[in-house]
Amino acid sequence: MPIGSCGTNEEHESMSAASEPAAPADGDLELAADQAIEACGGDPRETVKALLIAIDFLEAEANELRAAVSKGYSRGRHGAQRERKE
Repeated sequence: MPIGSCGTNEEHESMSAASEPAAPADGDLELAADQAIEACGGDPRETVKALLIAIDFLEAEANELRAAVSKGYSRGRHGAQRERKE
């Protein structure tokens, strides 16, 4: 039985749609922004710096995970790593 032959087309389509991140609601973004600013003492500049540090950490972690996953297992989906513009 070939890989991916189990399930209906609808199931396969819903699985790929489920793997896409859902866009957060506007109210959720506003609340998250307010919470981030509050966590940084109300200073928006410090908040931006903290978020940039968090992004760098998450990118490094994602790169480590990509390196740990075999190309065969992921079927080459993670391919070449994206370069970040600076």
